[in-house]
Amino acid sequence: MRGRLVLTVGAIVASVTVAVLTRAQAPVGPGRGGPPPIPLAQVKWETWNNPGLRALPLDTEPDGPAPRRDLTGIWDPARGGIGARGARNPAPLTDWGKKKGNTHRSGDGVRQVTADQINDPLSTLGDPGGYPRQLLFELRQVQFLQTPQSVVALFMWERRWRVIWTDGRQLPTDPDPRWYAYAIGRWEDDYTFVVNSNGTDERTWLDNAGNPHSNDLRVEERWRRISEKRLELTVTLDDPTAYTKTWVALDKLQFVQIPPTTDLMEMMNAASEVQAVAAQYKEK
Repeated sequence: MRGRLVLTVGAIVASVTVAVLTRAQAPVGPGRGGPPPIPLAQVKWETWNNPGLRALPLDTEPDGPAPRRDLTGIWDPARGGIGARGARNPAPLTDWGKKKGNTHRSGDGVRQVTADQINDPLSTLGDPGGYPRQLLFELRQVQFLQTPQSVVALFMWERRWRVIWTDGRQLPTDPDPRWYAYAIGRWEDDYTFVVNSNGTDERTWLDNAGNPHSNDLRVEERWRRISEKRLELTVTLDDPTAYTKTWVALDKLQFVQIPPTTDLMEMMNAASEVQAVAAQYKEK
């Protein structure tokens, strides 16, 4: 039986397979803390992620030290990545940002309206979610593949992929806007991969709450490998056109590595389906 995922306006599909692990074993930096990590032996894998396998994959071995300069693997942020209510603690908006944000009528968060009034292009037209919404809303499993010239990030949500160039090139100075921006990466140290991006398309929203951004947005991602099976992500936004100051949208979001045999579900935002659902709401 072939399963299908239909995304409805204002609905969040809960496809969580693991719990968020909230503290690393190694390396440990200043200012870290929080509740103790959930033992890896308690992490469970669901059958829908593994069609065709005779038995569920198990990964209950103890955690170990982080490998140097390596993000390879499939990583799951569990419920911490869904971000339905919007980015955490956004900076104050500029006048431009307020005007732009006032045009957004969202399915959740501070601009929430009834379903028939939503104008989110993701959930009413089937437009691409775009970047950095890819990180701030519905961030599900992500797989990293490393090549000599780049790091390729494969996202389960919308089945999108990004190429993060590591070959020494610079970001474009006058970029044509892209749904998923331009990205370059570098290793700051043996465990911290820093990604800088620009060239975002201001038609996209930052999140499900309709927080706006401009084409001038610059994004910094800090992917820190904190142990063999744990990873964390911090996302910082700098958009002087839309916001009065630089701000942190994600702060050390925790990921756990899941087995490489995991067959991730098809989580497509099909335009024909979302438009049909939006039309049904408007008819009520």
